[in-house]
This record gives sequence, C-alpha cells and structure tokens, in this order.
Amino acid sequence: MLLNEVEPDTMVTVRTITGGLDAKKHLEELGIVEGVELSVVATEPVHVHAGPILLKVDKKDVIIARGWADKMYVESDDKIIPLLKLEAGDSGVIRSIEGGKEFESHLSELGIKIGAKVSFVKHLPDETMVFSVGGNEVKMGGGMASKVLVESDRGNIQANNLKKGVKSRIVGIIGGTRFKDRMELLKVVEGAEIELTGMESTRHEPSLGRYVTARIGDKVLSIGYGLAEKVEVE
Repeated sequence: MLLNEVEPDTMVTVRTITGGLDAKKHLEELGIVEGVELSVVATEPVHVHAGPILLKVDKKDVIIARGWADKMYVESDDKIIPLLKLEAGDSGVIRSIEGGKEFESHLSELGIKIGAKVSFVKHLPDETMVFSVGGNEVKMGGGMASKVLVESDRGNIQANNLKKGVKSRIVGIIGGTRFKDRMELLKVVEGAEIELTGMESTRHEPSLGRYVTARIGDKVLSIGYGLAEKVEVE
C-alpha cells in the first residue's frame, strides 16, 4: 500500500520509493528511505491560502509563490514540516527542497537554500498586479511577479516591491526554460522597462491541502499527499 493510505497509529516499513532520483533524494533528506520503520501519526487537512508568501531570509524580505513554498520543508520546534504549515511569526531552518537541482538553483537566487533560517512573515493578498512593460500592459499574479527581478536604488528587488508609477528595468527572470519562454511572449525580458500601473483584486474559494504526519524514531515530520503517494510501505 501507499503511505497516504495508512491508518493513524500504524507502524509500517518503507518498501519502495517511486518518482525518480529527485523524489528519492528529497525523501532521504527527510529520513524516509527504503527499509526504515515509521509510524503514521495523522492524516490532516491544512488550510491553504491562495496568495504568495512573504518570508524573511537573512534579514531580507523575500516573496515566493505558494507553489514554490509547497516544495520546501523546514525544521521548526523539533519537527520537519512543509513551509506552508508555518504561520505568521513562526521560523525554521530549511532542511529539504523538493524539485531537483534546477529548482534549488532558482531559489538560491533569492537566498533560499538548505540550512538557511527563514521567518514566516505573512500571507499576502492574492491580487493581480498590472504592469506596463515596454509600453504593453501585462498582468501578473503575485507569485509570477516574484520571479521578475528589477533594478532599484537599494539593489535588485522583486517586481512585487515596485512602487506604483515608478519606472525600472528588468534585470533577471527566475525560472526554467518554459517559464522564461512564456514571459518572453509577454515581452517580459531582461533589459525591458517596467512600471507598476495598478492592482486588481482576485477572488478564490478557500481550499484545503492534506498532509501525512509520521514519526521515525524520535523525529516527527509531515509530508504532502503527493509525496506520500511515492512511498510504498508494508
């Protein structure tokens, strides 16, 4: 059976891990390897906010998309949990990043890497940002805008931090080839002039994410349902 199918208070042994080398490496960082015994503590729903997240990393404010945050695991209060389980005022140390070396490289451009201490500041409103890029109107959610780096008098910042009416220039796009190609179609490329012209509210229905909490020895950890589906146990 799969780990996400195990009833609470059940001891099982990990038999096989599927999903490729990246998934195995990520789970190994969490202590889940073939042959290890673990006890499922609970399968719990967790409220998922719709908007991006504001973190403080080494005293610097960093905004990340919720989808990126869902791939990061931190150690907080002697437990390893998904970053999305933190609330305002909580802090932790990044212990594992799901998604492979390329994704880790993207995060490192924002100062986020394994071993870094992060503080969860708050969930940001899920708003659409309206920009003028090279004279063309471009609308981006907060998560997308967080991957666009622009010039400022205090160094490079994320496009989310632009003040309305202040013009700047794009100096970098954080993401893989597919994301950069998508941005290129919108003319959002390095060197282009960019200006925040307005904001639009976005409505989302509240949703729930699900996590499996397990104990390995004296360590308690929580992993997302999608990752738990890659762990076969007996």
